[in-house]
Amino acid sequence: MQIPVIVQTVGLLVLSNVFMTVAWYGHLKSLNGKAWYIAALISWSIALFEYLLQVPANRIGYTQYSLAQLKIMQEAITLTVFVPFAMFYMNQPFKLDYVWAGLCLVGAVYFIFRS
Repeated sequence: MQIPVIVQTVGLLVLSNVFMTVAWYGHLKSLNGKAWYIAALISWSIALFEYLLQVPANRIGYTQYSLAQLKIMQEAITLTVFVPFAMFYMNQPFKLDYVWAGLCLVGAVYFIFRS
């Protein structure tokens, strides 16, 4: 049984975004007492896994989707991963702005996938 391209692409992009979000923002909480270069080295180490998932996700996705569709898909997934991370790991309050940003991305998804 072959896994559909959309499932492979979205699954890999979600996992990639988890690593990306932790690499880009996790150090602000967990390494805030360390020198910036320590945080950078650890973040780069985490980001390696982001790229190991993101590159195949885009290669697989590009077999059926345009470059623009892959980019908008990535942005929508990024917000979907970022909001829970911000709220539950970084203890940031939920903001209505997340909803508005999400609605804008729904519009972007609609327009980029409609043709």
